[in-house]
Amino acid sequence: MGRGKIEIKRIENSTNRQVTYSKRRGGIMKKAREISVLCDAQVSLVIFSSTGKMSEFCSPSTTLVKLLDRYHKQAGKKLWDAKHEYLSNEVERTKKENDNMQIKLRHLKGEDINSLPLKELMAIEEALEEGVAGVRARQGRNLEEEHKCLSYILHQQELAMHGNLRELANGYPEREKDYPSQIPYTFCAQPSQPNLHQKK
Repeated sequence: MGRGKIEIKRIENSTNRQVTYSKRRGGIMKKAREISVLCDAQVSLVIFSSTGKMSEFCSPSTTLVKLLDRYHKQAGKKLWDAKHEYLSNEVERTKKENDNMQIKLRHLKGEDINSLPLKELMAIEEALEEGVAGVRARQGRNLEEEHKCLSYILHQQELAMHGNLRELANGYPEREKDYPSQIPYTFCAQPSQPNLHQKK
């Protein structure tokens, strides 16, 4: 007895829907591989699940980009606009610039320079000399600033020392404010008996 025909509509139960998706995805991927091998066909398959997870298959003899370019030419349909093409070119250009910078960095480190022509070696030597000169100039500025700071501190210490020597020469080894008077100047004893003022 054969199975009943399944109605093609969205499966409401999320668990059943996920199980069915996994099984059917495996089945369609298998069919894509089989037709690619058996019939020497170029096949590309891309599937996105409801959660956004991507699954893909492409014939080993080609790539997805090549198949899309072929589709673009034969179908006459524009798959992306000029803006996307411009961005793609910019990404490619930036990647090439990055690769060139990596090569130059290796050369500046002294790596992979045996095969370089004399002109490029001279340019690398000039760049290194400029870098060394810049480092030396920066170190010179730092030393100059440090010298100024130390000179200022030394000058302040000399002023303080000369001030103490002047106090010693004048006979005041301690500062007056360090030893305040025990009795304020404004304090005067007042007699408590009036007959002390009178002479007998």
